[in-house]
Amino acid sequence: MVMSQGTGHDPNRFATKLFNGLPSRYDRLGYLLSMGQDRRWRSAVVEKVNATPGELVLDVATGTAGVALALRAATGAEITGIDLNANMLENARQKLSRRGEAGVRLVQGRAEDLPFADDSFDDVTFTYLLRYVSDPAATVAELVRVLKPGGVLAGMDFYVPPSRFWRPLWWCYTRWVLPVGGLLTGGREWYEVGRFLGPNIEGHYARHPLEATIDYWKSAGMVNVQAKPMSLGGGLVMWATKGSGD
Repeated sequence: MVMSQGTGHDPNRFATKLFNGLPSRYDRLGYLLSMGQDRRWRSAVVEKVNATPGELVLDVATGTAGVALALRAATGAEITGIDLNANMLENARQKLSRRGEAGVRLVQGRAEDLPFADDSFDDVTFTYLLRYVSDPAATVAELVRVLKPGGVLAGMDFYVPPSRFWRPLWWCYTRWVLPVGGLLTGGREWYEVGRFLGPNIEGHYARHPLEATIDYWKSAGMVNVQAKPMSLGGGLVMWATKGSGD
C-alpha cells in the first residue's frame, strides 16, 4: 500500500507507518467500522473471479489475506498474496498456519513494481489500493501487465456516495464516527486511521473521478470495464477482462 496524497512524504513509508500497528485487530475493527459492509464488498470481488483449481490468482494489497483465503475457498486456485506491509503479512502467515492452508503463498512487494513476469496470472484482485499509490493509472497498468489475456481484474475500495441525500451523512460518518469509533474500539492507532480516511477518500476521487479511473483501466488494455457502487455508494467494486491485444 502506498499513499496518493501529496503530503511530501515517501508514499510507501507513510502507508507502512500508518498501518503498522493494526494487523492484530485489522479484520475485526474493519468489520465494525464499516458496519459489516467490507465483507459484502470483498465477496463481490471474489464472485467476479473465474479461476478454477490449479490456476493462478494474484491478490494485491492482500493485507491479512482475507480476500486471498476467500479466493482459495471459492475457486480452489493457487493464490499469491502480495503486500508492502511486513506486519500485515506476518499476521496473514499466522492465519494461514492456524488454518493449515497451503494453497496461499505470501510475498512482500510494491503494487507499482510487481516481481512477476508478464501474463503470469489467470486473474488478479486488489483491495484498498489505488488511494495509496502516487500514480493510479500506472499501477493499474502494472496489475494488467501480469494478468493473462482473457483474465479478470477485480478490485474494491471505499467510495463517495453520488447521491446528494447520502453524501452529507457519509461526510458526517467519515469525519466524526470513524475517528471516534476507532478510538473507542481500537485505540489511538485506529483513531488516526479513522481521521485520515474521510479526507483521503474524498481527495482521491476529486483527483481521480470514477470516469477517469475507468479510462485508466481501458488504457491499460481492459475491456468491458464495469463499476458498481455498493452500500449506498460507500463502497465501489470494479471488474473487467484483459483484451487479447490483437
